[in-house]
Amino acid sequence: MIHSLNFRLLAAFAMVIIVIIGSMFFFAYHTTRGEIGRIGEHVEQAQDRRVEMELVRYFQFTRSWEEVQPIVKQWGNLYGRRIILTDSEGKVVADSAETLLGTLYTDTISGQPISQMMGTDIIGTLHISQGESPDINRAALQITYGTIGRFFIWAGLLAVAIALLLTFFLSRRILAPVKSLSNAAREFGKGDFSRRVEFKGRGEVGELARSFNSMAENLEHTERLRRNMVADIAHELRTPLSNLGGYLEAINDGVVEPDEKTFRSLNEEALTLSRLIDDLQELSMADAGELKLIKQPQDISRLIEETVTALRAKATAKGLTMSTDLPGRLPELNIDSHRIRQALHNLLDNATAHTGKGGQIQVTARHRDDKLAISVADTGEGIPPEDLPMIFERFYRVDKSRTRSTGGSGLGLTITKRLVEAHGGTITAESRPGEGSTFTITLPVEKVHDN
Repeated sequence: MIHSLNFRLLAAFAMVIIVIIGSMFFFAYHTTRGEIGRIGEHVEQAQDRRVEMELVRYFQFTRSWEEVQPIVKQWGNLYGRRIILTDSEGKVVADSAETLLGTLYTDTISGQPISQMMGTDIIGTLHISQGESPDINRAALQITYGTIGRFFIWAGLLAVAIALLLTFFLSRRILAPVKSLSNAAREFGKGDFSRRVEFKGRGEVGELARSFNSMAENLEHTERLRRNMVADIAHELRTPLSNLGGYLEAINDGVVEPDEKTFRSLNEEALTLSRLIDDLQELSMADAGELKLIKQPQDISRLIEETVTALRAKATAKGLTMSTDLPGRLPELNIDSHRIRQALHNLLDNATAHTGKGGQIQVTARHRDDKLAISVADTGEGIPPEDLPMIFERFYRVDKSRTRSTGGSGLGLTITKRLVEAHGGTITAESRPGEGSTFTITLPVEKVHDN
């Protein structure tokens, strides 16, 4: 209960209300206390002036201080203050406490001494102590509580009631997507990646819900790719392994003669396994950022021509025309020639596999600013628009058949993308079904510094 968001919201509202009301009461108390103190000072000053004026009139009327003691004593009792009057020689002629009469006044008592003069003659000195200070703290507390304290209490109770209502409604509004997120996360933990959070609000919670849904889609997509990858790997390994096992069993049973043709077939299956394992290992290294590149200045025109020449015989055997369109001079690229040759080889091999007899494959290169674009265009079957965004994902094949002649292992384009990105470049694809495809590798042109 104490860990629920409802309780925390209520506790937070209640704490804010208590702090606000307490702060207001504290400032009101101190303000009242200060005002009481200032009023007391004004009252005492008024009393001092009144006593002083009355004594002046008394002296003007009687021309002496005789019989002034009863009057001073009365004032002292009335004001609750010690009043001492001395003549011009410092002799005490009146004392409200009646303890210093007839003595010379030498001690000082609290309060400011007041000298009263008539003309140029000093007729005496009036000493009035401060009155007995009332309990200002208690008075201030009583006034504060009596005037506004009850208002604070009722206001606090009303605020707590409002806080309860706000907590109820806000918690329902806020907790709804949070509970949905919690339930979806719980289902995610069980392996159900299809759950989504239905929340269209704005603000932080809405952004959290949208981020969660985006994460869910990515996880679902990744999980689907993982399952497909496992299935594809199993299939790709199963086919050559089954062939190898079948041939070996047939040879062992004497059904097939271990002649040159048989060994050639076994070798082809072994090479297929080896290529698949190499591709998987290379892709794993690229994903882990451990793909090592040995970069050197390379003549890209020569590299392209050599790669095309290596695959031209295969294209010719299929009835295809493979050509290049290169400008007279291209800048040298600081690249790993083996990796870029491998990327081009994958694109050309892919174009050869998906272009029918009589088709054309052309490699072009263009230098634009600080970029070099190498394009491999074919007149083959093309790629459907719905498949185009996913062709660089591992084991994804437009041809869903599992024949290696057309489907391939589904790793070539993924590896090509990783190799190009490792060089700081990009690869894009454009295609129209029935009209062919164009893959473009864009590599940065770096200035080569001579040692």
